[in-house]
Amino acid sequence: MLTDLTNDSTASPQVLEEEGELSLHFGFPTIQSRMLKADPERLVLDYTRTMMGFLLFQPKPLRIAMIGLGGGSLVKYCRRRLPDAEFTAIEISPEVIALRHQFGIPDDDARLRIVCADGADFVRRAADEAEGFDVLLVDGFDRNGQARQLCSAAFYDDCHNALRTGGVLVVNLCADDTGYGSYIARISDSFGGKAVVVEAEEGDNKIVFAGKEGDFPPSLATLSERLRQLEAAHPVELDRTAQKILERGQPRSRKRRR
Repeated sequence: MLTDLTNDSTASPQVLEEEGELSLHFGFPTIQSRMLKADPERLVLDYTRTMMGFLLFQPKPLRIAMIGLGGGSLVKYCRRRLPDAEFTAIEISPEVIALRHQFGIPDDDARLRIVCADGADFVRRAADEAEGFDVLLVDGFDRNGQARQLCSAAFYDDCHNALRTGGVLVVNLCADDTGYGSYIARISDSFGGKAVVVEAEEGDNKIVFAGKEGDFPPSLATLSERLRQLEAAHPVELDRTAQKILERGQPRSRKRRR
């Protein structure tokens, strides 16, 4: 049985409970986030596990930012599994933020803060600051799909500038979006061709990893060693993601289109 846990069945977002799972929706049938009530820190959706593949490029991040809070799956996972990292989540919807405790997202503290802001504005400001991020996760969707301000060439330039040297951008894209190919080309352009696209096992999600300078993607030997060191501590199928990274070529850059 499905139970609507929001006060208004027409509200956006909607939280539904079914057989011990909570799911967040902005419009059916699309699921924005899913949580097992018995294991709230587990990454249930495959695309979130694939996004954690950033560890293969940046295994010890100290500063992580994520655009798009959703049900906080990645927030909770990183908070538990990466105890040395500071995590900032940027969410434009106060309604989504208001659901944080329902999804088991902890209160803000020295290692976690949730900011109600437009993600593009946040990254633009961060790009002008001296201290950058090691990892920048972009998972910004609404009921209409990919948020327009989060897929422009200028935005991806700002993402590049907001990262430290060796930092990694991770973008969740939907392959059935008509602008999908353009978004990938823009990311590749902003990062000088240092980008790889990995397909999630379930759904139409495509995850783009892009690196700021350095050896990207890493060699087979480097990936293998990092996988050996990380796999036991991170039950997120890093072996599958590593294999896909090795199989995928880098997307071609092209002339800029804004």
